[in-house]
Amino acid sequence: MTEPLTRSFDPTECHHLVVTGWAGRDSASVEAHIRELEAVGLPRPTRTPIFYRAAASLLTTSDAIEVVGPDTSGEVEFVLVSLRDGLWVGLGSDHTDRALERTSVALSKQVCAKIVSRELWRFEDVADHWDRLELRSWAHRGGERVRYQDGTVAAILAPDRLMTLAREAGAPFDQGTALFSGTIAAIGGVAPADEFEMELHDPVRGRTLRHTYRIDGLPIVC
Repeated sequence: MTEPLTRSFDPTECHHLVVTGWAGRDSASVEAHIRELEAVGLPRPTRTPIFYRAAASLLTTSDAIEVVGPDTSGEVEFVLVSLRDGLWVGLGSDHTDRALERTSVALSKQVCAKIVSRELWRFEDVADHWDRLELRSWAHRGGERVRYQDGTVAAILAPDRLMTLAREAGAPFDQGTALFSGTIAAIGGVAPADEFEMELHDPVRGRTLRHTYRIDGLPIVC
């Protein structure tokens, strides 16, 4: 019997969540981006790539999330998910509090939900053409749909390398782990949105993972 090439994702299957930062393949571009962010107050990472642990309870496939204040934004990523039936690939958004990020990147990763597509692809089914997979996102603001990110996974460290580095850094990658990959550059810079739309497209198989979610801001009460 042929193994299924897709499956649905249930966040409760995961008991570990690891979020990767600074995972670009081009080290010069990574360094240039670090310097840009340092100039606007973001701390330099202690190493690159870096792996942040976050609560697995943050994982969701919802079409809406709640955040505190107006200074959050999403970013499209691929997600490696290790489950009892093998290694799978999903589409995700490491939604982050950008104001808090200036104080503590680790804490900023912990305060927002991490969105994952409801469907996963079996990794083996895309491994032989991995670098051709395409990542895109759009920010919806005031009823306008604006292209936010557009590139391929070739800009990000390959899955085997990410998993190896994560383990070397002490992050878990056993059964029940979701590993967010790190992202590609935002067109025009990082900015909030009313809705975030994202996709992972496989031009070889002619299929696409898609997910859109609304961002509902809660008031800041002091």
